[in-house]
Amino acid sequence: MSVPSPARLSAPKITRILVVDDHPMIRERLAEVIQREPDLKVCAEAEDRQRALELVEVSRPDLAIIDLTLKNSHGQELIKDLRARHPDLPILVISMHDESLHAERVIRAGARGYITKQEATRKVLQAIRTVMSGNIYLSEKMSQRLAVLAANRPRAQSGLPVDQLTDSEMRVFELIGQGFGTRQIANKLGVHMRTVETYRARIKERLNLRDAGELLRCALHWIEKGSTRL
Repeated sequence: MSVPSPARLSAPKITRILVVDDHPMIRERLAEVIQREPDLKVCAEAEDRQRALELVEVSRPDLAIIDLTLKNSHGQELIKDLRARHPDLPILVISMHDESLHAERVIRAGARGYITKQEATRKVLQAIRTVMSGNIYLSEKMSQRLAVLAANRPRAQSGLPVDQLTDSEMRVFELIGQGFGTRQIANKLGVHMRTVETYRARIKERLNLRDAGELLRCALHWIEKGSTRL
């Protein structure tokens, strides 16, 4: 009986990616960057919303990378469509537009990350892997901007389901709402990243949230408005 080789046993899981951009050269360049990585593969490309929706059904990607400016439509419309039809599909936005104007909006629409096309290749790959690990990807600048906005807003009133959270969970929830990622929260609280991940899981369970995207939108909404719909 043959024994599997160590190489086969340690082969990485391939993340299949759909790239949606209305510029062929951008799609080709992004695909070239992705294909260099042993654990990443471009499984399909589209230039508009309708074709992207068709390809998701056919190719079943693990991640969708979407530009905001698409042929005959806006990327945010596609994000909403994908969230409605494929709620478990992670979405990363790569755009030429300033993230300070669009990042928070697309996160609310259902994306799990935002990065500009001006960023270096390593940042793009970092964004892909951050989103695929279940976290939200935003630049340091955007995270700080959200933190400043949150600091200048009045705290929401109590009496909401977030009162179920422990003090530690509430602190993590607030930091998520201020735009900080798992590593940043761990550094701020002086705990291990696994501890923060445990808190995130408990928060999602207590507030009946499905994924990291819903958690971030809920936390942002709490920080900004203290909505009674939380």
